[in-house]
Amino acid sequence: MEKLTKAEVGAYLLCHDNYIILTHRRPDGDTAGCAALLCRGLRAVGKQAAILTNPQLTTRYQHLHEGLTTDCVSPNALIVSVDVAGREMLPLNGKDLPVNLLIDHHGSNPGFAERGIVEPEAAACGETVYGILMTMGVALDMAMAEALYVAVSTDTGCFRFSNTTANTLMVAAKCLEAGIDHYTLNKTLFETVSLARLRLNAYMTDHLELLEGGKIALCFIPGELEKELGITEDDMEDVSNFARNVEGVELAITFRTLSSGDTKLSVRSSPNYDAARLCMALGGGGHKAAAGATVHGDQTIARQQVVEILGEMGAL
Repeated sequence: MEKLTKAEVGAYLLCHDNYIILTHRRPDGDTAGCAALLCRGLRAVGKQAAILTNPQLTTRYQHLHEGLTTDCVSPNALIVSVDVAGREMLPLNGKDLPVNLLIDHHGSNPGFAERGIVEPEAAACGETVYGILMTMGVALDMAMAEALYVAVSTDTGCFRFSNTTANTLMVAAKCLEAGIDHYTLNKTLFETVSLARLRLNAYMTDHLELLEGGKIALCFIPGELEKELGITEDDMEDVSNFARNVEGVELAITFRTLSSGDTKLSVRSSPNYDAARLCMALGGGGHKAAAGATVHGDQTIARQQVVEILGEMGAL
């Protein structure tokens, strides 16, 4: 992959046209916000741009993409991925598309596009997209600012996580200067939970497995329980941080069953552990403090593999 700077990415975007923007599977606030921010920014400078519809986008973020999506990809379209850590994370309807440009902040990104920018120092990919748009002379309007705020606030746990930097807070300040209603956004994104999620919290509390004197927490969520409680993907927002919030826990690993029967792992860690190292050993990736992987097998098999790797890492 040809590595570009923000200014070079901006110049590339200004020199071309007809963009299709890809988000990752199970979209979170960062990828959803980045896509909306980039799409609106490109349109603001007269470019044709649209976000490829992602069937897995939840109601929590759908309003950001209203009026911006398409189901069609023309043969001459330039494909841009945002916050996509690897080709395997592309949405099902975009997995076979050739990616011309990637914009990301996952240090484990292998560089699956023709050209791109990866900034591991950025707390959220939204920071990188914002920086690119600034080199293009784009003025941040209210809609862009809301998308940007969703991106940076969700990937930092409302600015509580260790990845938060001075630049993150500066970017958030720009969003407030643009006039966003940050109180309502914060309440929706970080405070409001459904009764189904509260019941799931109770189950996770009762079934939490603690290792190494409580430093490592394994959190198992049975697929049958999700169906029984009527859990939605919106309800699962930030579930990977649940176990990490327990006093004394420094490494939290959440296990979820996918429709295929495989197990999705979400790992969150303190600076004393490396979530990315664990997930990369399982074929996944991410950041040192937050990473993910998919294990081919049920949660029992996934637990066995995780424990073996933790032992090899010297964590057990």
